[in-house]
Amino acid sequence: MMSNNIASQQRLAQDLIRKPGRSRLESGRIGLVYILPWIIGFLFFKLYPFASSLYYSFTDMHLFNGISKTGLFNYVDVFTNRATVRSLETTFRYVITTVPLKLVAALFIAYILNFKIKGVNLFRTAYYVPSILGGSVAIAVLWRALFRNDGLINSLLSTLGVQGPSWLSDPNYALIIISLLRIWQFGSAMVIFLAALKGVPEELYEASTIDGAGKWRQFTKITLPLISPVIFYNLVTQTVQAFQEFNGPFIITKGGPLNSTRLITMIIYDQGIKNYKIGLSSAIAWVMFVIMMLLTLLAFWSQKRWVYYSDETQRGGL
Repeated sequence: MMSNNIASQQRLAQDLIRKPGRSRLESGRIGLVYILPWIIGFLFFKLYPFASSLYYSFTDMHLFNGISKTGLFNYVDVFTNRATVRSLETTFRYVITTVPLKLVAALFIAYILNFKIKGVNLFRTAYYVPSILGGSVAIAVLWRALFRNDGLINSLLSTLGVQGPSWLSDPNYALIIISLLRIWQFGSAMVIFLAALKGVPEELYEASTIDGAGKWRQFTKITLPLISPVIFYNLVTQTVQAFQEFNGPFIITKGGPLNSTRLITMIIYDQGIKNYKIGLSSAIAWVMFVIMMLLTLLAFWSQKRWVYYSDETQRGGL
């Protein structure tokens, strides 16, 4: 009788152990059902295009003629074609110009808006709006209208007795104009900087003021080290976005004048969409991807020299 009771208790214990296991398995299946749409979307709209573009980059894939040969000829063409090389150079100049100026403008405005001033929420919204509208076709068309020969900018200059230049038809000014459009869209970076500035403890400023530190010393020794991770984040994301810029330059100048504003994304568009050379456009896109990846790795390598985390900010002192 005793042995029967022990056996039944053991079976009951095993049942209790197995039930949670079955419950976890069922929960896992339900969770898989929930994320299945994302998995399908990732496979078909992310992973498959990513892998296929890598394969096509080693072929002469044509949208209508298909594939007839494979090899490294597309990559050789990327680095030997003068138009593509010049476009890469223009893209680098565009990135080097826009990213630092955009971050400086975003940090400067965020620093000002961090003060307790009347109507600050209205100003924050006003400065953020360009980031929402900046990538639209309508804003690019408006930008082109502002800087054309008889546009608003030259009209204002003429009232001051100044003859305005041909902003969009002069190679010396065209790249500057499209760069200004991107710099003007600093709202998203500004919001991130503003959130970081609000996370800086007020006690540090109060203590430094007692020690005799001025505003500039507080900014360089307290503010910048504490928000350096956010600066790093904005630097990486803005660099990647600048390399992918297309709408504004394409609508405003279409790569002119004299290809002075023809970014690498326009080459990809021309070869892939207009000339149907999917293989060549894929190779150019992969070259751009590798460049962005190398720059990102360089940024991560350099962060140990200027990005401070947690108590590392204390090593600089005041």
